[in-house]
Amino acid sequence: MAASAATGMAGSVKDPVVLRHGFHGLRRSGSIALGRSLRAQPLTPSSSSPGVIRAVSSPVKTDASEVKRSKVEVFKEQSNFLRYPLNEELRTEAPNINEAATQLIKFHGSYQQTNRDERGQRSYQFMLRTKNPCGKVSNRLYLAMDKLADEFGIGTLRLTTRQTFQLHGILKKNLKTVISTVIRNMGSTLGACGDLNRNVLAPAAPYTTKEYVFAQETAENIASLLTPQSGAYYDLWVDGEKIMSAEPPEVVKARNDNSHGTNFLDSPEPIYGTQFLPRKFKIAVTVPRDNSVDILTNDIGVVVVSDSDGEPQGFNIYVGGGMGRTLRVETTFPCLGQPLGYVPKEDILYAVKAIVVTQRENGRRDDRKYSRMKYLVNEWGIEKFRSVVEQYYGKKFETFRELPEWEFKSYVGWHEQGDGAMFCGLHVDNGRIGGIVKKTLREIIENYNLNVRLTPNQNIILCDIDHSWKEAITMALTEAGLLDPTYVDPLNITAMACPALPLCPLAITEAERGIPSILKRVRAVFDKVGIKHDESVVIRVTGCPNGCARPYMAELGFVGDGPNSYQIWLGGTPNQTTLAKCFMNKVKIQDLEKVLEPLFYNWKVKRLESEPFGVFTGRTGFEKLQEMVDKWEGIRE
Repeated sequence: MAASAATGMAGSVKDPVVLRHGFHGLRRSGSIALGRSLRAQPLTPSSSSPGVIRAVSSPVKTDASEVKRSKVEVFKEQSNFLRYPLNEELRTEAPNINEAATQLIKFHGSYQQTNRDERGQRSYQFMLRTKNPCGKVSNRLYLAMDKLADEFGIGTLRLTTRQTFQLHGILKKNLKTVISTVIRNMGSTLGACGDLNRNVLAPAAPYTTKEYVFAQETAENIASLLTPQSGAYYDLWVDGEKIMSAEPPEVVKARNDNSHGTNFLDSPEPIYGTQFLPRKFKIAVTVPRDNSVDILTNDIGVVVVSDSDGEPQGFNIYVGGGMGRTLRVETTFPCLGQPLGYVPKEDILYAVKAIVVTQRENGRRDDRKYSRMKYLVNEWGIEKFRSVVEQYYGKKFETFRELPEWEFKSYVGWHEQGDGAMFCGLHVDNGRIGGIVKKTLREIIENYNLNVRLTPNQNIILCDIDHSWKEAITMALTEAGLLDPTYVDPLNITAMACPALPLCPLAITEAERGIPSILKRVRAVFDKVGIKHDESVVIRVTGCPNGCARPYMAELGFVGDGPNSYQIWLGGTPNQTTLAKCFMNKVKIQDLEKVLEPLFYNWKVKRLESEPFGVFTGRTGFEKLQEMVDKWEGIRE
């Protein structure tokens, strides 16, 4: 495969009519199949629809009547493991890079963007995203990121919904300086974007209990297992210097294991091969009850299962979650993860690898709208999906263990870590750190030598705080406007928005810049209909249907569907376990009160005791809710 990729470099990256044979290596032998050649073949080819592209190997010339694979697949195939033509494009004087390089740089953690507020000539710039398993950020890395934002970005740090940083406004000529600085300060951007495993989520709270520590260690091991291995990242950004920490031996063993035909033999990328995955892939790890990670929205959700003494024994695994969809294409949809089964703790890396390989071999590569694993699980059904994964895993999954009810945890405020130190969770509106807040956080983190954690709810946690520092830190935070959560509107605590305009090329309308006004208007409606200040609903806003802020899990979701226009989604629950549904389309921003006022008024007067808004809308049904909106004549005395 390495040879075929190198050969591909000589060809034209503009030619997408490169087709290929399926893989031949996995053969059934009783209940377990062993891989004997380069790569595994799809286990159930008869299930594939005619003309649907699945697993892909080295390209070969063939009949032009065969179905093309997507252009991105060809770019990956011909890239020499994510190098070409990105390496050449970075050396040109142009402020931008070509189409193939634009796809490849995503794997290195960056997106090419333009400022859509500016008219006339395009001002190209790059967004850079870090990769921080569990949201862990060392003191050294935080200070480096803070400085880079000022020197090469737009002066702000953005906390993402996947526990990472984003820097905006980086010029192409400065990319190497910025990325190499991140690498040399114990950070990485490798795999933060692109068709591979993204940042692995885990509860950000620095608790020292066995369960939390084990969940975070597992997340870090999974992240390491699925990190690209070819060395292209270090070749491009630090001239081939390998600046890496030693991997746990169990990670190396699991990656190299080919007992069940999972690996490319003699390839720089034993798991990913030349073409990586069909689309992005998301994993989260957590402990029972703690749904700070939106566990059901991930391709793989991993939950620690412990005995009565709190000693971790194994993991429950969910598969097939995902938020993205395409506007007005009803065959695309958000989806919740489904229970796959239970594995002993020593098997988790092998089970995760088996799931990833199942998606690698069978996920669609012809149409990227349908390339996420959720569509494969939906097409096959969970039973068939499980049986295929088991052949790559080499074992049967055990019965899914019973779990308690999920709870959303924000971790804002002051908490005991369990080791004598404290941590302080800070609410950051929309995850945007700038101005006096940025300056104050840097001073505190630098002066007290604190490590930090980023949360999946776009907040930040200051860790390892001595009790004697609490008063001084609290005073400094308050002066900067970082208030104790008791003084923050409950609507803001759970709200999220994606960056959207002006930089995201996919944005249809506002999200980050629009949500402050939306939240104030929702609070005004609450006041008008008589809902108390301590009550809240989970509100999430995205500028397009991709769902980066997970609006399809919100009690009240706003999804951009036109200029100053949103779809309204209802029915999610406060603990993020129920999928919302689209209630209305094309609601103009100036008309929100016409929809929200009757909904919130009827929730107040007709809800059951302590019934959340999302549960109320689900119980009432959209037909009745629509009638409430259509017949609304204002609040009756």
